[in-house]
Amino acid sequence: MRIAQLAPLAESVPPKLYGGTERVVAWLVDELVELGHDVTLFASGDSRTKGRLHPVWPHALRLGRQGVDPNAASAVLLEAIAKHAKDFDVIHAHIDWLPLPLLSRLDVPFLTTMHGRLDLPGLADVVRQFPGAGFVSISDNQRVPLPEANWIATIRHGLPSNLFKPSFSPGSYLAFLGRLTKEKGPEDAIRIARATGRPLRIAAKIPRGETGYFKKSLEPHIDGRAVQLVGEVNDAKKQPFLADAAALLFPIDWPEPFGLVMIEAMACGTPVIAYRSGSVPEVVEDGVTGFIVENEDQAVRAVGDLGRLDRRTVRARFEAQFAAGRMARDYERAYRNLIAASSAKEARFREDPDSSKP
Repeated sequence: MRIAQLAPLAESVPPKLYGGTERVVAWLVDELVELGHDVTLFASGDSRTKGRLHPVWPHALRLGRQGVDPNAASAVLLEAIAKHAKDFDVIHAHIDWLPLPLLSRLDVPFLTTMHGRLDLPGLADVVRQFPGAGFVSISDNQRVPLPEANWIATIRHGLPSNLFKPSFSPGSYLAFLGRLTKEKGPEDAIRIARATGRPLRIAAKIPRGETGYFKKSLEPHIDGRAVQLVGEVNDAKKQPFLADAAALLFPIDWPEPFGLVMIEAMACGTPVIAYRSGSVPEVVEDGVTGFIVENEDQAVRAVGDLGRLDRRTVRARFEAQFAAGRMARDYERAYRNLIAASSAKEARFREDPDSSKP
């Protein structure tokens, strides 16, 4: 198949540092190429891929030249796909709602993977405007706020099996990895670690809008010993950070659509202790790859029960359920179904030109 992938322009593909969506897109493109498909990635010019790169903006917006209007970059991206749409059998968008008016008019099968939260005001109104647009969720829970959307599949993320080397030693500290926002639970992670007497290492970015929260609620507790902030980490640094941890703490307070860091930890053989929210029950197998808890007290007890878990089993479950190859094959199936449905619709129209009229 000839497949177009539309990536966000905020980060390169894959991202230099933080960027879950762009990382998943990079893995998906590479796996689809390995399966023999002709894949073109529409992304920033500093991206790297096994497919064909169509650079639509010179550099990723977050780490590129300051002051660039993201709407201008997005306009260039949409124009690029409009010009080349007929070169593809299917178009796969990862940029939320932005391309729907265009893609709905190009007469090329397309689908959109939703990577973010969907419980926001107004989204149901958008969905009603595009009843024929096919959407892919990254967890079943993600769909709950928009049951009326045309969901064609749930395809959970996967990452390359050889990306992270697992460690089967117990680990010496607790880890927190993610954005330093209240909904991600860094305050809970600090309290949980202190209650267990274990050191906590935090690898995270501080979003520009969260510096006040960081200085008031987190920075006073970071002493460099019991609680240590190591900053953002790339894949090379992420592997030892997660592999050497006794567990990943994931005390979220929001409807997490997937939680890529959970399978990154599992790939390292590291169990996950997570609050029961969003996609967590679809990713963590309670009592096998980690513990699903309801509050801080249960999380503290779970840390004490880590010895019950087999880190080799954690890694094995990752390989069986969350490898990038499985993700690519699931998308391959979705593409073929879309193309077949589009061909059948065209055949019906040729037989009866009035069949498309209400």
